[in-house]
Amino acid sequence: MAAASPRVSTPYPGIIFLGPPGAGKGTQAARLADTLKLPRISTGDMLRDAIASETPLGKQAGPLMEKGGLVPDDLLITLITERISRQDCRDGYILDGFPRTIGQAKGFEEMLGGNGANAFVVFNVEVPREELLRRLSGRRWCPKCQATFHVINNPPKHDLKCDRCGTQLIQREDDKETVVTRRLRDYDERTAPLISYYDHHSRFHTINGYRPADTVFSDLRGILEAVR
Repeated sequence: MAAASPRVSTPYPGIIFLGPPGAGKGTQAARLADTLKLPRISTGDMLRDAIASETPLGKQAGPLMEKGGLVPDDLLITLITERISRQDCRDGYILDGFPRTIGQAKGFEEMLGGNGANAFVVFNVEVPREELLRRLSGRRWCPKCQATFHVINNPPKHDLKCDRCGTQLIQREDDKETVVTRRLRDYDERTAPLISYYDHHSRFHTINGYRPADTVFSDLRGILEAVR
């Protein structure tokens, strides 16, 4: 029987992924989480689960997300606080989609007891705007098992039906062109100061996301190996 692969230790409590919608940070965060054996915490997934389950937080966030609006900082911080308190986060975690504002970043640090932004490795994934629009507008989602496809890059095998469960795929409201344009504008307005904030207070790295996924991932691994 083959020996289990050794766990890759991480000399930091968390890894933060920044980047506009469609930059591919979710894909890279998931792949890195699998490699490092750390939980990937996606605020988008958690919010959609809360909406589907009709939790109190979901009932507050649902109408905002349907219109492409931003969920208030206090709701997101509450969501993250509960999640990272679980046992599987004791050795670290990967954040995908949080924080998105200076207020969230500072509130999160206060929640951690003032450890400071320098406790994290931060990856900022950059992709040209026209490519972001193409990626997002072609994305399709399974409302049953939450699998994601793309009409060009990763099309389903049969008539826009999920390859996993056969459910008819849909285009989420926040992936429609008018909402995507608004999401990107909101990102531009809110994220520039957050990028500057982390650039001065953490192990910050900008990654070119307009390349093959394997190339991007290789860069991420190389950076993490260098800061060990």
